[in-house]
Amino acid sequence: MDAMDMSDLLTLVLALLGVLALLGVAVIGFIMWRYRIPPRGLIAMIGALVYLASPVDVLPEVMLGPFGLLDDVGAVTAAAVFVYKLVTVKRRLEDAGVKGRRRPDLLE
Repeated sequence: MDAMDMSDLLTLVLALLGVLALLGVAVIGFIMWRYRIPPRGLIAMIGALVYLASPVDVLPEVMLGPFGLLDDVGAVTAAAVFVYKLVTVKRRLEDAGVKGRRRPDLLE
């Protein structure tokens, strides 16, 4: 491989990572809009997305092969379970008649 081929490969990899990151942000935005997820759910989803894209891993894929993906799957699963619980609790509260946070009225 000469320098030009390596540059083209690097450009392709970076473009694919950019598309995947944009797709991840779009999915997170849609889920937040559709299910009205609180900000802590957004933080959990973005944290899982950053960990997934990060080259620093607890179990590196380079050394462990496919078993190195287990920590990535665990991070995404933990975030998904957390967000699912947030959504179900919010729906139960709305079904019980509680809507959003109650703020004290400053004029009373």
